[in-house]
Amino acid sequence: MKKIGIYSRPLKKNSVHILRRIVSLFSQCHVDVYLFTGILQKPESIFEPGFIPKYYSTHSDMPTDLDMVISLGGDGTFLETVTYVRDKEIPILGINIGRLGFLADIAVEDLEKSIEMIINRRYQTEERSLIQVESSDNVDCDFLFGLNDFTLRKSDKATLIKIHTWLDGEFINSYWADGLIVSTPTGSTAYSLSVGGPIVVPESNNFIISPIASHNLTVRPLVVSANHKITMKVDGDNMKHMASLDARSFFFKSKTIFTISTAPFTVKIVKLEGHSFYNTIRNKLMWGIDKRN
Repeated sequence: MKKIGIYSRPLKKNSVHILRRIVSLFSQCHVDVYLFTGILQKPESIFEPGFIPKYYSTHSDMPTDLDMVISLGGDGTFLETVTYVRDKEIPILGINIGRLGFLADIAVEDLEKSIEMIINRRYQTEERSLIQVESSDNVDCDFLFGLNDFTLRKSDKATLIKIHTWLDGEFINSYWADGLIVSTPTGSTAYSLSVGGPIVVPESNNFIISPIASHNLTVRPLVVSANHKITMKVDGDNMKHMASLDARSFFFKSKTIFTISTAPFTVKIVKLEGHSFYNTIRNKLMWGIDKRN
């Protein structure tokens, strides 16, 4: 372990000590630390004398030879980290200083133990697929890939929208709804889950199509192979609608055609010893809390 990157949104005062501790632990093991420039206004002031941090500010100047990138925050921060790593094949580890944390599943109280595992390479990486989005019109999004999901939804002033959907050119349905989510297996525990979609294990090669507040109660989430291409087009009284790709949102015009497929690259997620997908959902969703277990 020679080089570690750290990404975070601007840290609040009560979280600065966590960053300081992480940097100190890696520095003691002679690991170079590269910080995202937006973490703190003057990060040098919080570190021990003699420590000289290195920085990156965009996905272009993030070093390609990092051994790992640590995402310090919640799942939203983890998704932002993906936009910096992109196709560099650098593993990402999430340390949770947010709330639920399906992706960022390392607790702050386990910090020392977790970094010891990282230094001693007591972890494995999981390959996670991403969604790739193509649009018939130009849209205001510079990274048309998503680890969790792609969503079309009504704008604030719209009522229902009609989303025509095809699978490899074959018509599936016209969804009358507030919106439609196309999720990866990783994203099955995110927005898709909140609208009644199924939990799908990460190694599954699937997309989950989940309507948001469907006007027709017989329309249910649909799981399809990720080898297919999904095409969607929105009709509605409003000429502008909203789309989101993970946490990044943008507007688009009615009749815009979106094509969703599997991205040509994957993201590597670090799982320390004792951590797994099943362990995470059991703890986060409190499975087994029933006293009869």
